[in-house]
Order: sequence, then C-alpha cells, then structure tokens
Amino acid sequence: MTDTTATGRLPFELPRLGIGTAPLGGLFEEVADAEAAATLRAAAEAGISYFDTAPRYGHGQAEERLGRLLGPAGITDPVISTKTGWLLRPRPDGSPGEVVTDWTERGIRESLESSLTRLGRSSVDILYLHDPDDYPEEIRRTAYPAVRRLREEGLIRAIGFGMNHSGPLASYVAEFDVDVVLIAGRFSLLDHQALDTLLPLCARTGTAVVVGGVFNTGLLADPTPGAMFNYRPVPAEALERARRCRELCAEYGVPLTAAAIQFPLLHGAVSSVVLGCRSAAEVTANAAAARFPVPDELWLRLAEAGFVPEQLLG
Repeated sequence: MTDTTATGRLPFELPRLGIGTAPLGGLFEEVADAEAAATLRAAAEAGISYFDTAPRYGHGQAEERLGRLLGPAGITDPVISTKTGWLLRPRPDGSPGEVVTDWTERGIRESLESSLTRLGRSSVDILYLHDPDDYPEEIRRTAYPAVRRLREEGLIRAIGFGMNHSGPLASYVAEFDVDVVLIAGRFSLLDHQALDTLLPLCARTGTAVVVGGVFNTGLLADPTPGAMFNYRPVPAEALERARRCRELCAEYGVPLTAAAIQFPLLHGAVSSVVLGCRSAAEVTANAAAARFPVPDELWLRLAEAGFVPEQLLG
C-alpha cells in the first residue's frame, strides 16, 4: 500500500492514512495535554502527516492542540482538513458555551478565520461543510458559494462535505463541484451503505473520498459486550457479526483492525482512511495494522461471509 495518492479533483497528494482528532478534543473522555503531545509525536514517528479536525471537537481544543503541538512533534508540513458551518459561542467567562449552526457567508468566514487562528496557519488544505444534512437550501444559497470564494482566495485548497450519512452526501456530490468528501461509519466491514450510490458517483466525478469511522465507534477494534457501535451501546447482532469477522481474520493470522483499516481502500475512489486516536499506543498500533499484510484469500473469505462486497475484489 502506497503512502499517498493523488485522486481526481484534488490538487495535492492525500496521505493514505490520517489521524482524526475528535479524541484529542475529549470525545468520550478527556485526553491530557501531555498525552495529546505524545500522540502527535507517535504520528510523526509513524510517518503520518494528515490530520482531520473541526471546531466542534472539544469546542476548539483539537484545533488548538494541533496548532500548538504539531511543530514540536516534528510535523512541519502537514495536510490539514477542518470543517465549517457551526460557530462556537463561548460564555462571558470565556468557558465553552453553545455551538450554533451558521451557513451564511459571514458565518463560514468567521468559522474558518477562528480555525486558522487556533491552528496557527494562514490556510488549510481541505475545508469540509460539516454535517449539512438538513440544510440543503442554506448550502445552495450561501454556504457553498462562500467556500468556493475561499478557495479562489487561497485560504483553502479544496472544498468538501463531511457527513455520517451517505445518501445526502451523494446528493451534494451530484449537485455541486466537490473536490473531496469525508464519509464516517458508512463504509466498513459492517456497513456498506456508501457503496450504494456515493462511491460509484465519486468514482465517476473524480471526487476523492476520505473514510472515517472504520471501527464503527470501536466495535471493530475490540468486539466486546461493552463496545460502542455507531455511538451507541452495541446490539447483540452487531456484536456477533464483529466477532465472526474477527474469527475469520484470526484464521489467517490477521488482526481484525488490519482488515478494518484496509477494507475501504479496496475501492478505487477511496483516497484515505482517518482514524481517531487518543494515545501514542493507539497511533502506533493503527499504523502497524494499516501496513499488516492481508492475503487475498482472507478478502475472499470475508466476501463469502458478507463482510466484503464481492464487486470490490473484481
């Protein structure tokens, strides 16, 4: 597996493996500053240079940590994607307050400017419109024209949409000139929804695809009764399927995490996989899993069991 790929509309090479920074913003549990720094140092040691973030991750904390800690970690030329469409409104005492939607041009610009300040950068590589599922009119009227202007001005290099639902995301790709999309949790060993319309459409349009949530919120990393599945406690059926998938992988001496990370890259439209990591140990383990040899015979077995669509093995 090569470390970078250039796909379609993107004007730069996108690393095959990236770090999602929601955990560094305190998703599910707090991460100490020293641990966040160690996580980024481990990314540098593993050769990872792509980082996906958003203002909503820890009310700006994930972006602020990237801005402050990437350089000391030894990552001097990162690829960074962040998101827009939601504004942070702190309380009068300066503590985190509410997060509000704002798809106006003024709101889009304010969001990006605040992100650039936290990141300590003059531009970012990708700006995703973040979870715009219920706002198609606002996207058409103000948000999409705004991000196009930001791209023309050089404040961003690529325009994207980042969502958890593949159907609405496909609709946006069909309607707008989109460089890249981020789909989370809908193209994994347990969930093939993105294959219905989104991925074939992106292949036709040259739209790069970044896949997040390949562990489906942890289940495919550790299929135990206490695991989370798509941000909720795991149902019995999903747990059983994940355990069966792990058993098949074990027959070939392959960690389940290796198959889960490498699965999306079987599709030609997928450029990168981003993995949420909250510790140096997770970065190191995931980087090793991304490079672990997965034999063709295992992919065939997983296809027979329904975990891999056969069309991906063509």
